[in-house]
Amino acid sequence: MTAMEFDFVIVGAGSAGCIVASRLSENGRYTVLLIEAGGEDKSFWFKIPVGYAKSYYNPRVNWMYRTEPEPNLGGRRIYAPRGKVQGGSGSINAMVFVRGDSKDFDDWRDAGNPGWAYEDVLPYFRRLETHPQGETEWHGGKGPIHITPMRGATHPVSDAFLEACSERGLPANPDFNGADIEGAGVYDINTRRGRRSHSSAEYLRPALRRGAVQIERNALARRILLARDGTAQGVEVLQNGRTRTFRARREVILSAGAVDTPKLLQLSGIGDGALLFAHGVPMQHHLPAVGQNLQDHLCASFYYRSTRPTLNGDFASLLGQARFGLTYILRRNGPFAMSVNQAGGFFRGRPEEERPNIQLYFNPLSYRIPDNPRAGLTPEPYPGFLMAFNPCRPTSRGSVGIASADPLAAPLIRPNYLSTEHDIDEVLQGSRLMRSIAGASALQAWIEEEVSPSRSADSDDKLLEYFRLNSGSIYHLCGTCRMGSDPAQSVVDHRLRVHGLSGLRIVDASIFPNITAGNINAPTMMVAEKAADIILEDNR
Repeated sequence: MTAMEFDFVIVGAGSAGCIVASRLSENGRYTVLLIEAGGEDKSFWFKIPVGYAKSYYNPRVNWMYRTEPEPNLGGRRIYAPRGKVQGGSGSINAMVFVRGDSKDFDDWRDAGNPGWAYEDVLPYFRRLETHPQGETEWHGGKGPIHITPMRGATHPVSDAFLEACSERGLPANPDFNGADIEGAGVYDINTRRGRRSHSSAEYLRPALRRGAVQIERNALARRILLARDGTAQGVEVLQNGRTRTFRARREVILSAGAVDTPKLLQLSGIGDGALLFAHGVPMQHHLPAVGQNLQDHLCASFYYRSTRPTLNGDFASLLGQARFGLTYILRRNGPFAMSVNQAGGFFRGRPEEERPNIQLYFNPLSYRIPDNPRAGLTPEPYPGFLMAFNPCRPTSRGSVGIASADPLAAPLIRPNYLSTEHDIDEVLQGSRLMRSIAGASALQAWIEEEVSPSRSADSDDKLLEYFRLNSGSIYHLCGTCRMGSDPAQSVVDHRLRVHGLSGLRIVDASIFPNITAGNINAPTMMVAEKAADIILEDNR
């Protein structure tokens, strides 16, 4: 059977892949194929913001990866959900829209990547969004992704959190995506009229309706096909029990994410020679940085019993859920239209820190998500709320590597959390900051007790131990195909071309040289917008 040919073959219909496919197809000159291992994001639960709880442990739409036992976290295997559905992790995330600190991108430039400073990437952040403020110095007014500020719709206990921050002398910030990221405020989310606004809905679906992009779903990429001269010629996939091959006349583009992009490279014989040899994969191209430089935000929550009603009671009762559901259906607002991460901010854990280094999340709901595919949010059985924090720029580095030559086998994920003194120090900074804010009178009026870690955690050693045993990924894995100029230390150059090969690029969060402050979905979409321009320019 003759392989189907396209100008561009893109692996991964996630936050980045949907954008790249749409932009490359807009001029009508190129044929574009998008390969997705999962199915279509048709369910109602992908559209309603609160529905992300339904996909949290759902193996039909989630790879449900776990790390290897983490030595500095009590040997625990940390959960790392990844989207296995059209839209990728952008279809199952909590939709908090944060660009990151402007200096984070200056760091990208300074790591040997011209064209990636904040002044270079800001136009792409503006291009991708429609913001209620319209076109301004900081925001766009005509982009596909719609931004909804949650300010004015938050629960009263979230407002008390903001008052507590003010009491502690922490600055207020009305817009984390404006001139400065520092301060306390209310998060923006990417929704349009109460529905998830992500790259699948806003970029890919219009392109599919135009007939500009072809998509192959339930197609697991097995390997990249390389010519003898190192040119990527296409992709071999496993789909519905049979092997299919798709050829690329111009480029193969990997957008499978920070876990599956390095996995696919390694399965294709592109990576560290020793790892490939150990698993019987013939080496095609020695590139030792593939799968290295893994970074993530590690987060822990503090739980509080409240003296007043929070969202716990309503989310726990059928009557409360029915009321929220009716409000959502009639008005497209209310708790079902929002993220549970309502307020928060970016703070300096110590005054002498060069830039904000601690991110906080404030939820007017204290909940657990049981390890059960049918489970949703399970509120604590009392009025409560939680605060969570993570250090913004951890210096611990980990890896992703294949476990075998079998493309169906999950890779070995080793984040190596808390492996530096810097990261341990920031855990203590964040813990003290949480306690300081909770001790302000505005929040004390709401707090009956700190349930966990509880008052018994009365020393740095006990707070650190609590963090080690209760922290988890906040799902910001990145950096495993680092962008940089040195092929010994990076995987792609500043134009996202894989070092030493032709016709092969990477466009997803794996190319981040360093993790950005805050949630990484917005910067991943920015990378895709900028990458599309680069690819079109190079293919003229």
